[in-house]
Amino acid sequence: MRRRNKDNINGLIFASPWLIGFIVFTVVPIILSLYYSFTNFNIFQKPSFVGLNNYIQLFQDDNFYKSMLNTGYITIIGVPLNIIFGLLMAMLLNSKVKGQSIFRTIYFIPSIVPIVACSILWMWIYNAKNGLINVILDKLNLYQPGWLVDPKFTKVSLLIIGIWACGMTMVVFLAALQDVPKSLYEAAKIDGANRIHKFFYITLPVISPVIFFQVIIGIIAALQYFTQAYVMLSTDSYTLASGGPENSMLFYAISIFYNAFQYLEMGKASAMAWILFIVSTIITLCVFKSSKKWVFYGGGD
Repeated sequence: MRRRNKDNINGLIFASPWLIGFIVFTVVPIILSLYYSFTNFNIFQKPSFVGLNNYIQLFQDDNFYKSMLNTGYITIIGVPLNIIFGLLMAMLLNSKVKGQSIFRTIYFIPSIVPIVACSILWMWIYNAKNGLINVILDKLNLYQPGWLVDPKFTKVSLLIIGIWACGMTMVVFLAALQDVPKSLYEAAKIDGANRIHKFFYITLPVISPVIFFQVIIGIIAALQYFTQAYVMLSTDSYTLASGGPENSMLFYAISIFYNAFQYLEMGKASAMAWILFIVSTIITLCVFKSSKKWVFYGGGD
């Protein structure tokens, strides 16, 4: 018993740097943000309690709803697209073809490019006058969209970047596909199953836990969508605290950033952060609950 207590104490001592850091840099800020969400606080003055006023103001703010719609768009459309393209790429690269490792490397490279560098690269490609895409479209006498200046195309531009950088999703699916037992495919072949049957009745059920993982990770990342849009909004074309043409790139996380560090309304920004936390929790719980119907675990009940 004494030895066990001694081991526990030693364990706590070795883990104490992480525990102290977690409490100071994570738990305390979370508790403070909840308090600030009920106050009027601009960093330089003491916070003054205003009750639910920040939340009431948010629900009367058009930009709040616009940022939610933009974030919902990138979540509802972007997450499935990323998963579908990641899975398709993984299936192609799982085929036994010559130069397989080279193709895998080429398709994975975009996912290791820093997000800021990736965003600047795509700003050049999307340039309405001399960008790569519009130059090609011009040569083909096709319509040339204003990718980053036309509100109809701004979010589509961001979706394309997300698909281009789906290498990490592809790698996870590739590992999952290689774990699918070959004996299942051989048994299905004997029963006369074609490729479509094998995909829907063997591949998808076996890799469903990985799909579930990608859905959860994708939703959480999409609800916090920030860097790509913020880099593009920081060009000379827009003023600070802009959401792009018709606020079409004003995402929820960007709106929190503007309220906190442009307008110095920390109370309002904290209220937005807590609303995002509640929405994220509800969506995640719904996905977890629905997973009982479409996720199959090997050896589970």
